[in-house]
Order: sequence, then structure tokens, then C-alpha cells
Amino acid sequence: MAAPSETERLLGRGPGYGTAESPAVAEEEELRRRLKYFFMSPCDKYRARGRRPVKLGLQLAKILLVTVQLILFGLSNQMVVTFKEENTIAFKHLFLKDYVDGADDSYAVYTQRDLYDRMFYAVEKYLAVPNETIGRYAYVRGESGGNQSSLMLCQQYYRKGRIDPANDTFNIDPKIVTDCLGVDPEDPQPLPPELDRSYKNFTLKFHKLINVTIQFKLKAINIQTIINNEIPDCYTFTITITFDNKAHSGRVKIRLDNRADIKECKDPSVFGRGDNSFRLFFDVVVILVCSLSFILCARSIIRGLMLQHEFSRFFQRRYNQNVCLSDRMEFLNGWYILLVISDVLTVLGTIMKIGIESKNFASYDVCSILLGTSTLLVWVGVIRYLTFFQKYNILIVTLRVALPNVIRFCCCVAVIYLGYCFCGWIVLGPYHVKFRSLSMVSECLFSLINGDDMFVTFAEMQQNSYLVWLFSQIYLYTFISLFIYMVLSLFIALITGSYETIKHQCEGEAPVSQLHTYIAQCKDSPKSGKYRRDSASSCSVFCCCERAPLQDNALLVN
Repeated sequence: MAAPSETERLLGRGPGYGTAESPAVAEEEELRRRLKYFFMSPCDKYRARGRRPVKLGLQLAKILLVTVQLILFGLSNQMVVTFKEENTIAFKHLFLKDYVDGADDSYAVYTQRDLYDRMFYAVEKYLAVPNETIGRYAYVRGESGGNQSSLMLCQQYYRKGRIDPANDTFNIDPKIVTDCLGVDPEDPQPLPPELDRSYKNFTLKFHKLINVTIQFKLKAINIQTIINNEIPDCYTFTITITFDNKAHSGRVKIRLDNRADIKECKDPSVFGRGDNSFRLFFDVVVILVCSLSFILCARSIIRGLMLQHEFSRFFQRRYNQNVCLSDRMEFLNGWYILLVISDVLTVLGTIMKIGIESKNFASYDVCSILLGTSTLLVWVGVIRYLTFFQKYNILIVTLRVALPNVIRFCCCVAVIYLGYCFCGWIVLGPYHVKFRSLSMVSECLFSLINGDDMFVTFAEMQQNSYLVWLFSQIYLYTFISLFIYMVLSLFIALITGSYETIKHQCEGEAPVSQLHTYIAQCKDSPKSGKYRRDSASSCSVFCCCERAPLQDNALLVN
């Protein structure tokens, strides 16, 4: 701000207030009144112009609709995930010999005989699916006219590979060759395994073998969706069993991967159930409400930018001064931007949800991210209306004041944190399971900051090398001491300091920006009637109709 005399010149009402005013003064008073109305709460805007808080009611309705929609989609998605996971467990027990639950990391073979045994076991169980499985599965035949079979048994190996550990020599051609054998079940019923053993002649090239894969497809129907009054889904499971030998360490790891494709069943028939018309109607209502919210919030953003431009031009023309950046940003309402983003995500997620329920899409993950993020933003957006109350506004104001210092502090801490990550990965990685990759190192260190798994992290350190063990002790003790006793304490101190600053401002006289000082010169209360565009009285279901009394010092705006 300028000197006091300049302040009075800029912000004063000028001589002759209460009498006939010049057009310039009337224009300035009208602008002040519009600025004050722009920054009013929804209740004050209702008192000022009698306009009901439509956006507030719309946001409350949207919260209810979006939350109900998310719950319904979550229940449906939960059945899909459960059906896929339970089928995956069933496939592991069916096609992996001697499989035990929870043994995925340790399930492996170490001899050639065991590898052949488990490979042929999976093929035999595939051929016996209609006769042995409890679940109702059907084969997916190969493409008509093509060379694809129902089951493909493939091995990948180096085109040329000769390894002689005795003489410490080797000769490798890294080009990878794929050799496949197709196996088809007989129609209508597969032959017993003892009558069809052509796949038994499949010979593996162990000296240059990279991996062996068995891939086939099975069909199934998820009829449990009838519980939620949904049409059952038809699934096509693509099962891939991989015998991984790329490490050539003598240990061939075995894993089973299952990918599910969902599509609409042909001619579904469910007596008394399976009508999705209500869900479709509900989704359409959500799209309409979110579209209306998008239009209203976008309109408010545009109006704020237009008012900012008008105020900046007026201030430059009247006082030959530029409005500072912080004051200009006051017109850009971040809450409206948040709501606009949530509306866009909700509409996109709802369209994908409709496509999933009509079996035209199967992207459950993408739809879950869109709907989950939009619901989060919608609920966070409610805080905007709590900020109009001083006691509830303390959280948002504290975060806004502390955020710049917190970001700068986190940037400095991130440099130290990354240094510890790289150091731990390269030094402790070969000797500690929690330091095998950069992502695992970051997860481990973040857990240590929060006091989790401290003893386990120390205890699992291998003592094969005394030098590395000694380094690990120094590494862990310095990290824990630095980040728990210093970094976290400073981080909390930043937040606490900002809170105390805001608290003292609330108790005393808070500093006011140039913009709000300018607006404060407008003494017209929301009930004065000077904010109305016409002279009509306002009526509502909450109060009686009343006309604002004519005041002697009313401004005459031309």
C-alpha cells in the first residue's frame, strides 16, 4: 500500500457522500457492490438478491447420487473380482501339480524329470476338464481356418547355445526361437489321456531353454450376479502357465496367470430378474446432474475471470495502478475447478459403467479409478461451504498458509531421502530382501519413518559380509535418527507454526489484502436491497415477503 494520504485517496468515498454523486463515483460504488456480492457466501447472496443457493443444493444432491452410484458399482465389481480370484485359485489347484495355497514364490522345480512331469500334468488336466472339475467350464476352440489350437505348448530358447562350465567357455546366439505344439480336445468329449499322448513327444532343449509356456482358454458364467438383480456375465479365461528358466540358475519357477474377458451372454434368460432399467435410469440422472453442475461451476469461473478483468481495467484507469497477482488469483475459485474436474470424471466413469453393465466394455479398473477419484473430489469440495464459517475454516486456512513452506521443506528432504534410497539399494540389495529394488527400498524406508517393522528390518540383514553388516547398522541408525527425530519434528513444527499464526490472527486483527480493503469500503449489508437488479420484493418458503425499506442515504446509480 502507498502512504496514508494515498490510501485515503484510493479507498475513500470522496466528498459529498450521501448527496448526488458523479457518474464516476456511482460506477465505483456499483463495482464495489458487485465485488462484495461476488465474494459473499451462498446465504448472504440469498439475502442480497433473493437467489436460492442452487449450486449448494446441487452439490449436496450430487454427493448423494455419486456415493450411491459408487456403492452399487463397488458391490458389482466386488463380485467380479471375487469370481476371478476364486477361479484363479481353482485353476492353480487343477493344473499345477502339488500346488499349495500361498506358495507362489516358492513353487518351482529343480530336475528335468519334474519339469516334464508338471508340464504333462497340466496338459492332461486340461483334457480332463469336463470330467473332473466341479465348476462348469467349456473349451474355446482354435480359430477356424487357422493354425491355432485350443492349447498351445511352446518353448523359447536361444537359437544357438553351448555352455561348458568345465572349461569356462560358452557360445551364445541371443536370437530367440519359439517352438510350439498344439493340442486339441476331441469333440464332443476329449479322449482319455492314455489314448492321446502326442504331446508326450515334445522335447525340451534344456541347455539353451528360456521358458516353457502352456496357454489355453476356458469359458464360464458368473451366475452370482443374479443376487444384485443383474444379468449374469459370460467370462473367457485365458490361462498361461509359465516355466521360467531365464536365470539358468537350476531353479525353474512356475506361475499361473489368468486374464478374464467379460462379454454379454447370448440369449440370457432369468425368470423374474435381470432387469437393469433402474440402474440405467439412475446413471442417466447422475450424468444430467453432473452436467448441470459442470455448467454452473464453469459459468461461475468465467464470471469470476470477467469480473477480475473488469476490476483490473478500472483500477488501472482510475488510480493508474496494477492489481497484484495475489489479488487477481482471488477471483479464480479453486473449489469450482475441483468440482469441474470431479464432474468430468464422474460423467466419463458413468459412461464407462453403462458400457460395462451393457457388456460393451470390460475396463473395470479404469472405471473404478474415474468413479473413485470423482467421489473423493466431490466430498472434498464440500469443505468449500464449511469455509464460510470461521471455526470450520481453520483447517483450510492452515493448509493454505503452511503449503508453500511444506513444499519447500519436502523438496529439501526428498534429496536426502533419494540419496538413502540409492545407497541402500546398491549396498544392501544383495543381502536384504527389502532392498532388492528401488521401489522396495522406498517402501521400506517410508515404513521405518512411521515406526513400522524396525526390528524385522534389522533382523533380516544377512551377516555373510561383516563389512556390509556394519555398514547396514550405521545406515539404518542414521536414517532413523535423522528422519524420525529431526525431519518429522520439523515437519510438524511447520504445520503447528502456521496454525498458531492463524489462531493469533483470528483472535486479533487479521491482515487484509488490498482487494478486500477496497471491497470493505462498501458498507451496504446483504439485506439493504441495493444488490437487487429490480425493485421486486423477494419471497421464499423460509421467510415472508418483505420489501427493503428505502434509506435516506441510498445511492442513486444511473
